[in-house]
Amino acid sequence: MPQVQADVLAQLDGTLVVSCQAESRMPLDAPEHIAAIARSVVLGGATGVRIEGAANIEAVRRRVGVPIIGLIKARRADTEIYITPTLANVASIIDAGADIVALDATNRPRPADLRAMLDAIAARGRLSMGDVSTLDEGKRAIDAGASVISTTMAGYTPYSNQQRGPDFKLMEQLAGAGLPFVAEGRIWTPQEAVRCFELGARFIVVGGAITRPDAITRGFVDQVASWSANPQLKRNQS
Repeated sequence: MPQVQADVLAQLDGTLVVSCQAESRMPLDAPEHIAAIARSVVLGGATGVRIEGAANIEAVRRRVGVPIIGLIKARRADTEIYITPTLANVASIIDAGADIVALDATNRPRPADLRAMLDAIAARGRLSMGDVSTLDEGKRAIDAGASVISTTMAGYTPYSNQQRGPDFKLMEQLAGAGLPFVAEGRIWTPQEAVRCFELGARFIVVGGAITRPDAITRGFVDQVASWSANPQLKRNQS
């Protein structure tokens, strides 16, 4: 691995990366808003950001100097793979200014060969992050040439562990196999973040718990509604 690439991963080791994304048609779904969020989390101490979409990556690249993990979500009728499914997506991500290209590295049928995609990323002098859901997928991604793997897809494939929180079991398996991995997916508390590091994560990626005001608000609203609907609980606290 070229030294400049190794330096990017070394910069992220043991730190927090924040995924700055917005659901389609939500108020924050615009490049200028994503760039503002990215700038804000960097001011808060994030050492890197994960950004979806070429326009968003370009906008963020103009605003921050930290490493960018880039991806493109493109749903297609011919495959379940939607995180950076094609070589054209890879080129767009790199041209937009990403340092690391994230792509779905699950074992599901795909429109482009995984090794070919990883080779294309390396040929452009960038790192690759294979988003996986199982230990076997992690091994295959590393064997195919991924710079690092991420637990991003855990729970999002029908054959992986289905859980509401981080997949700590998968992290234990990846660490036991000696695979370099990043923890991402349903990390909602600082305590969960620390646990990921304890299990061997090189760095962690947190998204909705920091950058999704709608989801964060909904959590508060649900708790308040639960309390309001429970007369016994209110009497006990009065």
